[in-house]
Amino acid sequence: MKFKGIIFDLDGTLVNSLEDIADSMNNVLQKYGFPSHELQAYKHFIGNGIKNLVREALPKASKEEEQIRCFDLMMEDYRNNCTNKTQLYDGIAELLNELTTRKMKLAVLSNKVDDLTKKVVMSLLPNWNFEVVIGVSSEIPRKPDPLGAMLISKQLGISAENLIYVGDTGVDMQAANSAGAFAVGALWGFRAKEELTSNGAKYLLNHPLDLIQMLS
Repeated sequence: MKFKGIIFDLDGTLVNSLEDIADSMNNVLQKYGFPSHELQAYKHFIGNGIKNLVREALPKASKEEEQIRCFDLMMEDYRNNCTNKTQLYDGIAELLNELTTRKMKLAVLSNKVDDLTKKVVMSLLPNWNFEVVIGVSSEIPRKPDPLGAMLISKQLGISAENLIYVGDTGVDMQAANSAGAFAVGALWGFRAKEELTSNGAKYLLNHPLDLIQMLS
């Protein structure tokens, strides 16, 4: 099978955003007198959008109005600080250089809201041509809904079976398979191998450059 393009998840796949997300959410929790969380706890909160992260981070007995208020404050804090500590994972730059040399079309599909997805890509990945960058919006539901991946397939002009989807969560693997793309799990991200395989990962990468070996 000849792959012609690659869709990447963003957080936990291309960039390690864990510290910035944890810092912003902990700032909100501390502001309202709620317990904060250790950095590693956020690996389990991330992946299903900020609204879900806020619900997970707040005490179980929190009320809906508290969730809404904390979400709004979280978004304000994170929007101002989303690139403070976030950085590319080791090997990502080399991978993208090689994929560019091979003339592979590149795209990003994230469960981060659309404007912040574009901000992070423009700030941290300006040296590579991502032809389509999509986050969650009123038109694009969050993964595992496959609509975003299907739209990318259409915009790239590449059928889904000729696209690789690389992500680090079960949600990514579900979206990839539902869209008809080849689901590849990134083991350097936020979730374990078992989550990826149980949700349909067809190939696993220990390091970004393993993708080049898969393509060879």
